[in-house]
Formats: sequence, structure tokens, C-alpha cells
Amino acid sequence: MKTILNAFCILILIAGCKSENSGLIMTVKGPVKASEMGVSLTHEHILVDFAGADKIADEKWDREAVIEKALPFLKLATEYGCKTFVECTPSYIGKDPLLLSDLSERTGLNIITNTGFYGASDNKYIPAFAYEESAQQLADRWISEWNNGIDGSGVKPGFIKIGVSPGALSDIHKKLITAAAITHLSTGMVIASHTGPSIPAFEQIEILKKEGVSPEAFIWVHAQTEKDMNKHVEAAKMGAWVSFDGLSDDNVGKYAELIKNMNEKRVLNKVFLSHDAGWYDPQKEGGGNYRGYNTLFEKLIPELQKAGFTDNQIQLLLVKNPAKAFTIKIRNIE
Repeated sequence: MKTILNAFCILILIAGCKSENSGLIMTVKGPVKASEMGVSLTHEHILVDFAGADKIADEKWDREAVIEKALPFLKLATEYGCKTFVECTPSYIGKDPLLLSDLSERTGLNIITNTGFYGASDNKYIPAFAYEESAQQLADRWISEWNNGIDGSGVKPGFIKIGVSPGALSDIHKKLITAAAITHLSTGMVIASHTGPSIPAFEQIEILKKEGVSPEAFIWVHAQTEKDMNKHVEAAKMGAWVSFDGLSDDNVGKYAELIKNMNEKRVLNKVFLSHDAGWYDPQKEGGGNYRGYNTLFEKLIPELQKAGFTDNQIQLLLVKNPAKAFTIKIRNIE
């Protein structure tokens, strides 16, 4: 308990620290100074509906039921010092901007939502029209959400979320990353791609470069599934953000080793940490089991402290890196 309380005190202190970043992020409540992001969870979920793009509909869930389920977990995260919550549920899997806006109001969290399409899971969540439209046409849809808000809600996205399969990129997934590149160059939103292993990660980076987008605009989501830690370092040295985001109580040691490796190779400034936790599933009774967002605070931070990580290094991981990445800024190849 003492270790947990020490970590809690450190995180509260860090939450009061401001990033040096002078730009803006886009939350569900509007623009916020990046310097005010504070401690950030960079890959989490509140609601996820796995029905599929051809079956999903907003009326399938009760927003108040979702709020009742999620609110205690979100409030606990704020008690540990979390100030910004990046909600990564994409379109056609349960993205609900009005729900997120309500939860932001009730918790005081900066919540960031997204635009884009998710191509992992055998393309189950890609709408049929995406196969017919060009990358430019898809980008036009995503840019419209940035300019006008999502589905008439007035809520604007703060990043681009796509997803690809673990192997070499298919044609539709090449189209998604190309559309994301076009969208980035128009809006300045960072691109977070559900990726996993390194093969599709580096293929996406190469497509971005061909489109004139710097790897600094790319977040390699679920990078922890790549077993070769040298690949994490390689991507980071190219400028990409490396996201270790499946943290749970049973893999804290593994995550500590991943972070230590990035620190030893002097690329700790490119690392994200998160749980990929939640979430309310309307297909299950009562929303199913909801996993909280506390392992980072209760277990991983103490583990890093025992390994000699300083408060400044923890602040880099949880405050400065997210603020730099999610700042609205066009990162083109100079």
C-alpha cells in the first residue's frame, strides 16, 4: 500500500506539471492547450460494439447505462492524477462523441476522440463504400469531421485512428494509411494505427514518407506484440511514436523491460504507455466485464521507480510525450 501511495503522490505532482508544448490539442469539448494535458492515458476505450460495420447502430446502447458502468473507473483514473484520456474506439465499432462529451463533463477529463476507419479483424468494421471510394474520398470524409464535427454532434476528432492486419498490408489497408496521410497534411492530426508486428508498421511508415508525411506523425499502436525490441528502437529513431498499450496486472514485468530497453537506447522520448482497457460491450449483459485503468499507476510506476527511473523520466512518458504527439501540427518531410 505504501508503494501505491508513493506512486499516487508522484502522479499527482506530475499532473500539476505543464508540458513545454505551446500548441493545441482537440478534445471532445473543444481545443485545449497541449501544455495543459497533464498525465495522459494514450490508448483506452469506454464503449466498443463488435457487431460489425453493417449491423452497428447508436440505438443499440443506453448511454446512461454506459456512463453508470464507466464513471467509477474514469473517476479512479483522475484520482491517480490522470488529466487526459485518449479514447481509441473508431467509427463503426461504437464511437459515440456525445457519450464522450457527457463523460468529459462529469469527470473533468480531457477526452480525445478520433476519425478514420479500422481495417483489422478481417475488415469487419470497414463500411462497404470504403472499398469503392479512393483514398482522397475517404480523406475528404475524415477532413469533414475535423472541420464540421462527427455525425452532426459538433464534436471534433483530435487524432486519426486506423487499423491494419498483422502481415503485409493489403490494398484496402494501403488505402487507409494513404487516406490518413492526406488527412494529416490537411488537419495536423496525428495518426494512430492498430498495427502490432513490425512488418505492417514499417510498411505504413514508408507509405507516409512517400506521401510527404514524417514518421513523427505516426503512432505504432500495440507495438508490444513485436518480440524484437530492436524494431521498437528502429521505428523510434525514424521518428515514429512507439505505443506499449496493452498493460495489465499480469504483464507489468514485460512492460518494464520494454521501457528499460527504450531508455537504454536513448529513445524514451518516443514511448507511449496505456492499458487498452475498458470497455462497455452492448452485446453482453450489463455491458460485460469492465477492466479499469489503474495498473499503470498502482504497479508499473512503482516498478519503474524501483528500477531507478526518475520523476523526470516518468513525466516524459506520461506528460511530455503525449503532449508533443497529440498537438495539432502538420509534420511533413522537409
